Amino acid sequence: MKITYYGHSCFQVDVAGKKLLFDPFITPNPFASHIELKRLNPDYIFISHGHFDHTADAENLLKASQATLIGCFEVVEWFARKGIQHRQAMNIGGTMNFDFGSITFTNALHSSSMPDGSYGGQPGGFLVKTKEGNFYYSGDTGLTYDMKLLAAGTPLLFAVLCLGDVFTMGVQDAITAAQWIGCKEILGVHYNTFPAIQIDGEEAKEAFQKKGLNLHLLSIGSTWEPIFS
Repeated sequence: MKITYYGHSCFQVDVAGKKLLFDPFITPNPFASHIELKRLNPDYIFISHGHFDHTADAENLLKASQATLIGCFEVVEWFARKGIQHRQAMNIGGTMNFDFGSITFTNALHSSSMPDGSYGGQPGGFLVKTKEGNFYYSGDTGLTYDMKLLAAGTPLLFAVLCLGDVFTMGVQDAITAAQWIGCKEILGVHYNTFPAIQIDGEEAKEAFQKKGLNLHLLSIGSTWEPIFS
């Protein structure tokens, strides 16, 4: 399993011969200007909620790659009206099997509206189970006690947690989330893209390390191959 970070909350997981791309926000992100969108060829695109900083490149990528869109019902229907044919709507607590493994759409405490201001449905995250290991992406969320349920019978290879505070969890709540889900290997997302969500990366890593956790803050375009610890 290999993870490639594309900035903000956008990352790709290569697993079981498939490319799973999450929350594509690349071309409007000045820190990701060196990433060529045309080089991405995902098999699946996951959208956690409708906000622009999670959907900006989705339509172009979906049409160019013919990837399958996975997200909540309202988000998927919004893209259907834009001509996206390969899609699968889900809702909180639902699980579906795919050729790479299974997906459960998990709860997130946030808001959701589409780029045009229309209703974006329930924001969520994704619990992904594969033969190469399981992982959890929180999406944009505050700390929620529901995260404790993820630890029940689901060993995680890694988790992707938001860190930037103000609109989502901050570092300390992300540490608590990592403890609740029983996962030591954490990929941090949703930080430093905008002035309001700036963090001190070294301080954050040290705070995680003091709790026996490993926080990975990847440079944009770099890859990581997690090992179960």
